[in-house]
Amino acid sequence: MEVVKIFFWVALFIIFYSYLGYGILLFLIIKIRRVLGLGKPFQGNENYEPEVTLFVAAYNEKDYLEEKVANSRSLNYAKEKVTQLWVTDGSDDGTPDLLKKYDDVKVLHEPARNGKIAAMNRGMKHVDTPIVIFSDGNTILGRESIREIVKLFRNPKVGCVSGEKRIYSKDADSAAGAGEGMYWKYESQLKKWDAELYSVVGAAGELFAIRTELWQEVEKDTLLDDFMISLRVAMQGRTIQYNPEAYAIENASANVKEELKRKIRISAGGIQSVVRLAPLLNFFKYGTLSFQYISHRVLRWTLTPLLLLLILPANLLLAMDEGLWSFGIFSLFFWGQVLFYAAALLGWFLENRQIRLKILFIPYYFFIMNLSVFLGFNRYLKGNQSVNWERAQRGGKPAEAAL
Repeated sequence: MEVVKIFFWVALFIIFYSYLGYGILLFLIIKIRRVLGLGKPFQGNENYEPEVTLFVAAYNEKDYLEEKVANSRSLNYAKEKVTQLWVTDGSDDGTPDLLKKYDDVKVLHEPARNGKIAAMNRGMKHVDTPIVIFSDGNTILGRESIREIVKLFRNPKVGCVSGEKRIYSKDADSAAGAGEGMYWKYESQLKKWDAELYSVVGAAGELFAIRTELWQEVEKDTLLDDFMISLRVAMQGRTIQYNPEAYAIENASANVKEELKRKIRISAGGIQSVVRLAPLLNFFKYGTLSFQYISHRVLRWTLTPLLLLLILPANLLLAMDEGLWSFGIFSLFFWGQVLFYAAALLGWFLENRQIRLKILFIPYYFFIMNLSVFLGFNRYLKGNQSVNWERAQRGGKPAEAAL
């Protein structure tokens, strides 16, 4: 039983550290650094205003492209310094032809659909500006997004800048929307602290930018292109910075089923990324970046979900040894877990009946997140996750979110 106790406490520590402890530790480190006067923002040349390329890899986006092009034109940056580049490979809904009516949009198209990363690899050969900004065809960017991104590139140490993904949600939102929105608010805060300590661990594909010279072609079967591209920039000795004032607005997934579909793909891609970025686990070579990468990403995609599965039966053994109704430490932890999963189950039950009780959305969404890791891992092992994106249905158009 002593071995079970040791396992329980170690597992509990890792689970806590993965989701809350790392954030607390980051907060304390940042506070100490500020007191010591370390990590002051880099100012640089305020007149720095390079040419940029707005790069959109799009597949069948005819319902969004008019709003997307109009939004790109409205961004507060010198128009003559912005190139809109769309790669529409495989699109068969008329997207390429509709885009060609815009004089200021460059369109690259091939009939074959080989996936987003293949389109990005091909499109990057046509980028000749020092900065390239990637965004999705179905997202709306904040008006100052380009200017806010470019501002951080004044620092020559910065190789990549990530914008903020904002989830639009309504008061009577679904579990998917509320859970996703709360998750990204927490993630946004962690990214701010990560950036202040050293570097963000991966960029959000909805809006991120890199120095074009640092681009490296990514394997054609890559699932998380944004994650791989940004971290390979960081592995070249540059940092990934984060500016929430540069943001992309996206509607939440239409329902939990659609959100689970999205999360499974991300989880499969996360496992794939951990395998391919194995050198980044070397603390001796990458130091702080390795610490941040393992703490913020690797644990959540590998060890922590497994420990969540194993800690419940271990806790039951300890609680039975102590007395299930003894209200000792192990029995309290056990019934706490039972209550948490019961809340998740109730959240699922109510969600299917269109009953909104937001207090249950957190445990329900947390459960879905970790379930997706197991399903994603299974999909990764089978190798049957297509590189062609199967878009999750969203709860409206991005223009609605911008209102």
